[in-house]
Amino acid sequence: MPGPRRDRPAVLLLLGALLAADLYFHLWPRARRELELGRMSRMSPGCPCPAPPAPRPPPSRAPRAAPALRRLFAHPLYRAAPPGPAEPLLGAREALRYYRRKAARWNRLQAGRKKVFKGEGSSSSPSSSPLPSRRHKLYREELNLTSPAAPLPLRPEASWLQFQLGISRDGLYPRSSPAVTRLLRDMRELPTISADYSQDEKALLGACDCSQRVYIPFPRVNTPFPPQVVKPSGVHLKLVLRFQDFGKAMFKPMRQKREEETPEDFFYFVDFQRHNAEIAAFHLDRNIPWQHSLSPVCRILDFRRVPPTVGRLINVTKEILEVTKNEVLQSVFFVSPASNVCFFAKCPYMCKTEWEVNPHYCNTVREIYPYSNSNRLLNIVDMAIFDFLMGNMDRHHYEMFTKFGDDGFLLHLDNARGFGRHSHDEISILAPLSQCCMIKRSTLLRLQLLAEPEYLLSDVMRESLLQDPLAPVLTEPHLLALDRRLQLILGAVGKCIDTFGEATVVANDTRQPQSPAEHRAKLDT
Repeated sequence: MPGPRRDRPAVLLLLGALLAADLYFHLWPRARRELELGRMSRMSPGCPCPAPPAPRPPPSRAPRAAPALRRLFAHPLYRAAPPGPAEPLLGAREALRYYRRKAARWNRLQAGRKKVFKGEGSSSSPSSSPLPSRRHKLYREELNLTSPAAPLPLRPEASWLQFQLGISRDGLYPRSSPAVTRLLRDMRELPTISADYSQDEKALLGACDCSQRVYIPFPRVNTPFPPQVVKPSGVHLKLVLRFQDFGKAMFKPMRQKREEETPEDFFYFVDFQRHNAEIAAFHLDRNIPWQHSLSPVCRILDFRRVPPTVGRLINVTKEILEVTKNEVLQSVFFVSPASNVCFFAKCPYMCKTEWEVNPHYCNTVREIYPYSNSNRLLNIVDMAIFDFLMGNMDRHHYEMFTKFGDDGFLLHLDNARGFGRHSHDEISILAPLSQCCMIKRSTLLRLQLLAEPEYLLSDVMRESLLQDPLAPVLTEPHLLALDRRLQLILGAVGKCIDTFGEATVVANDTRQPQSPAEHRAKLDT
């Protein structure tokens, strides 16, 4: 039997020392405090200890400043009475008849595809109903997607139809348009039932021969932008999505993170197409009801020439691949090594315009009809200012509704190459302004107002963009670049006025009365 261990007394002494230290340094001070509090409470019913200081009242804050958009819309420049009814682009009866025919044709095609899927149709003739590729057909059969959706009814109250009926000589939508708010909501939420390339891209697919320098004219409008060289770039993709209310929208996917800048050695025609640039362009241009404002509408530049644009999270498998019937589009989808469904595309880009290489090009344009005796050149200057604020160099032609004649407004389409480099200001974009030295008075007044500290363009844009589902849409450096570029625009206008005089440079495009002196946006530059 083993004897007692010699180190056991040492362990007991160590534990005793630790217990004594704990009693002396921790338990005994706490006990003394409790005894002292008990003795003092017996001596007096009230607590003799100094009362803790009463909480200070919160510091009085100055009244919070009104939001930037609300301050802007309270300015008389933005409270002018809207003009009377303008000439509409479409007649309601003719438009409904046209779209009913389109819906009926769509439903007939879907019925034909349904027969083919069930084996009731023949696919031996090229003239039969269009068939999906074999690979895509197997894919759809595997996921039980071979039964097409029910026929689509055309609803006259659909937001997209009401929006189109609201297009007029005045702009893409009136200054108070609930249809735009409904349209933005529907584009965010409605399911997609088909996806396809746009008609322009279909026309260009396989038609570009860079070695032959193919020139693509733009016969739809008389334009000062000469024919452009079209080459494949493969750096962006845009699709037309159809929703279940028979409306359609252009889709551009995310290609670049918000904080990424376009590299300096990138030419603009190989730059990415940025989905957030399209959203920001709409907010910069827009005029729509704004839910947080006392004013019934939200308008910044108030051009109303950019189609309604909104951010949306898209499931490319369910909302594009599974609903498209285009075999070329089906073929660009693949599964990445990370098991993600991806897609690619070949797309056109265009080379520089004459404005950028000829410093005297405006002298030539002024002699050409209709730029010689209409508002067309002033509208081009508006568009150049709009593009310069965004840093968009990809404006090589424009489109307009010919029904409205020479003075019709220009559509500000395709803004996805804007907001690429916040650290660079591309002065060549302002060539129409700096060469022609002319600007609308209404445009200049708004620009000058947005340069004032109380109405800064960056502040109103920051606040406006918070309403989009994909907010934040722009990073802070891009917002601050708007203020810097606005000063450059006003500087260019000031230089023109110093050279030619205000009466020659500033075109009075409005007969509205002047604002009160305390609110007037002055023409001082």
